[in-house]
Amino acid sequence: MKFNERSLGVVLTGLAAQSLAQCPDYTGYSQQPQGDPSSGPLGLPFMRPAPACRTFNSSAVEKVINDMKSLLKDPDVARMFENTFPNTLDTTVRYYSQEQNLAFIITGDITAQWLRDTANQFAHYGSLLGGDPELAKLVKAVINNEARYVSQYPYCGSFQPPPESGLAPSHNDWADGVTVNPPVNNQTVFECKYELDSLCGFLKLSRIYYQNTKDASFMNDNWRMAIDQIFRVINEQSQPTFDEDFNFISFYNWTGGGGSLSPLVNNLGNGEPKAFTGLVGTHHRPSDDLSTFAFLTSANAMLSIELTNLADMLDKTQQLTNVSQQAKQWSTKIHNAIWETTVVNNIFAYETNGFGGRYVMDDANVPSLLSLPYLGFLDKQHPAYIATRKILLSAKNPYFAAGKKFRGVGGPHVDPWHPWPMSQISAIFGTDDDQEILTSLYLIVNNTAGLGLIHESQSIYDDKDYTRSWFAWANSFFAEMVLDLADRKPHLVLTQNKSYRPSF
Repeated sequence: MKFNERSLGVVLTGLAAQSLAQCPDYTGYSQQPQGDPSSGPLGLPFMRPAPACRTFNSSAVEKVINDMKSLLKDPDVARMFENTFPNTLDTTVRYYSQEQNLAFIITGDITAQWLRDTANQFAHYGSLLGGDPELAKLVKAVINNEARYVSQYPYCGSFQPPPESGLAPSHNDWADGVTVNPPVNNQTVFECKYELDSLCGFLKLSRIYYQNTKDASFMNDNWRMAIDQIFRVINEQSQPTFDEDFNFISFYNWTGGGGSLSPLVNNLGNGEPKAFTGLVGTHHRPSDDLSTFAFLTSANAMLSIELTNLADMLDKTQQLTNVSQQAKQWSTKIHNAIWETTVVNNIFAYETNGFGGRYVMDDANVPSLLSLPYLGFLDKQHPAYIATRKILLSAKNPYFAAGKKFRGVGGPHVDPWHPWPMSQISAIFGTDDDQEILTSLYLIVNNTAGLGLIHESQSIYDDKDYTRSWFAWANSFFAEMVLDLADRKPHLVLTQNKSYRPSF
């Protein structure tokens, strides 16, 4: 790992790199309690790396941490915020060059850059970008690196370090024996599962950057080419499996099997057939698991919202008028198709196929049905959301599980008895009920195996049985939720009933 010095914005070598090489690997570090415990009843440890071992430093981030530590009423919640809010910057900036406008961000314990994860890892820093130009430059470099990936491999969701970094590509055992079409270069691509939400993540990070900086310079040739490729995928994956003459249509397939977690995919890697509905199909879910039916409602909801945001950016910067018009048309088409084809008796299906097939369930990974208000697709008071939410947070959802200490939504990525804390975070974003919020908050806080970090999943049978001690996206999502409560529901979490928003 190479260390970047914030004020210079370049990759350091020599003594600085040697110093970082002395730092403990955070995968192991995050599995054991480290610093002094909090003063709360849980005594949660301080889990940040030593300052010399942090991969990027931001004065704005440090200010928010200090503000929130002084404002949060529960010392255990304050300690979790202190651990989670800076986790992306503390641990995942594997390479950054301001001069090259490139940054490589890992997910945590997996040394690859996921489009989806990265957007969510940085989402909670959005309001800081206008006040911390160095942090803004880092995010801009992330966007540029991802634009290069998307423009070359728009069907892929996770990637190797850029060649300029000098970092060696990682070998992905789970991709061994998997055939992907169109073919990919594994020196650039870490894994090529087509997940619609990954492209939404790229749009989301671009939107967060622009909204908070008003800097349009990230819209360079790489970015424009990436946008073109996103619309290529939208057009290709909205088509039915057969045309009117029963010619088979396939623009992407992924076989599974080999060393991958997924079994061999039926229909020669194409999955279940789909009919035309106006929605955009996806091969995999945000969990990296295979879709049962191609039309994933929540991913399409996110796409509809982010296409509207894309059009808004382009209109405000007076660029790519034709692309803006296309974005508006697709956003409306997708929005209408969701309401027309996925909702029955006020209940959203998680996936549909256009032939009448519906899968009523939810998966913890965002975008999920539970996260529809967070995505901005509908108001949390909408009757269809309330009715669907009631099912999702009950035994009527096949991937909901409840134990004596923890409960929530999980998914097949781990197993049915390991719900994800991420689902309880989404549940908080989806309600204004004080008791529901506090119940979900303390289900999370009381179930970190005493480590004060957000894990991927948590067993309902054993509170020490969890997956992924170092999962930056989940840490960022928790911190984003705490900031939301500090603004939206300050009386629940702050010492004074006065909204807090980071300001600079």
